[in-house]
This record gives sequence, structure tokens and C-alpha cells, in this order.
Amino acid sequence: MRFRCWWTFGLLGAAPAKCWGRSWKQGIPAVKLFKDGDLASEFTGALPEPMLREFLSKFLPSAADKQAEKATELEGEGKISQAKALYQAILESDLNHAKALVGMGRLAMSEGSQNAALEYLDKISLVADERKEADRLIARLKLQGGAAQNEAALREKVKAEPNNIAARFELAQALASVEKYEEALNEFLSIVKTDRAFQDDGARKAMIQIFEVLGPDDPLTDKYRSELARVLFS
Repeated sequence: MRFRCWWTFGLLGAAPAKCWGRSWKQGIPAVKLFKDGDLASEFTGALPEPMLREFLSKFLPSAADKQAEKATELEGEGKISQAKALYQAILESDLNHAKALVGMGRLAMSEGSQNAALEYLDKISLVADERKEADRLIARLKLQGGAAQNEAALREKVKAEPNNIAARFELAQALASVEKYEEALNEFLSIVKTDRAFQDDGARKAMIQIFEVLGPDDPLTDKYRSELARVLFS
């Protein structure tokens, strides 16, 4: 006779965590723990309750994780000073807490402190779940750092001198810095078509940074990544 059993344990962060065990008549259970739909860990065999609790504790949110979630809620509610104080308190006890670091990075950006934001974001581990958000924020910071001149003045200059690649590049940077990404991508793509080597391949690199900010599923990323590929490999 064959049978199977399923168990579900607890929560991991905001998403349910499921730990599945399947038993057949051979009698050796296989236990798998999923986090956000992905396999996080597993073991084979039966464990006594203390060991099972220890296994699960590695994936359950810590006190610092819960504080960081609260700080993120406060940040979303516009209670910036309270959120900042909570993030800082977390980092006093855990210098590398990823969610607190990315939170402080966001707040530093909103305050216009680019260097401080980069310092926080660069500390986030490459394997942390927050690394993707950190990379997007860093890309946005780099794009913002490229803005130098008045957008309207640059538009007039490009209109009067359509072959002035330097002016077009500055306009594209200015557009990207205020998150007018479609226009910026169009200008950068025009530069790649005309002179890819300009500013050490700067237009292509800027387009990649914008793709990073927008994310892979954004329609603009899909459209301009395809157009960039056609230009590069034609």
C-alpha cells in the first residue's frame, strides 16, 4: 500500500513558507522548504522536534527583520524620521542587515545625499534578496549624477545643432536624471547609431543602466533592448 503526506509550516516574511514532506511505503520522508515559491532548503529523514525547530528558525524572520518591515511601513506612510531612526537602530546591532541598508539608501537618495546612498547600497551582499533593488537604485543614482545643464536649453541646442553629439548626450543624461526614460533611451540610441565609441561607449552603458532601473519586464526595456541589439549586431 502506498501513501503520501503533506505538511505546511509557518510564514517567511510576507509570503507563506511551505515545507513539504512526502512519505512512501519505504518509510524515508523527504522534507523541502519553499520560500517565495523557490526551494530554500531540504533534508531527508525524520528529525526530533528540537532539530526541526532549529531547521525552521534559519528561515523565520528575526527580530531585526520584523523591525525592518515596520520601518519600511513607516517609510511608505511618509513617517521618514521614525523610519530612519528604526533603520539606524537595526544597523547598530547588525551592520550588514540588507533590508535596513536598502532602506537607508532610499532615504539618503530622497534627501539628495548620493554618496551616503551609495555607501549604504554598496554594502548589501550579492546574495541578499535586496541586492536587486540595490542595483536598481545604484543605476538610478548614476543616471541622476549625469545631469548637468538645463533641459530646455539643451533641447534648443540639439534642435539648432542636430549633429552635435555632445549636446545630444547631455540632453539624454538630463532626461534620464528626471526619469523621462523613453526620451532618454531614444536619444542614447541615436548616439549609438551615430558614434558608438562616443564617451567610451557611454550611450550604450547609459541604456543598460536605464534597463536596470526599469526592470526586465518593463515594455520600454523590451523595446529598446531589441532596438539596441539590432544596432549592435547589424
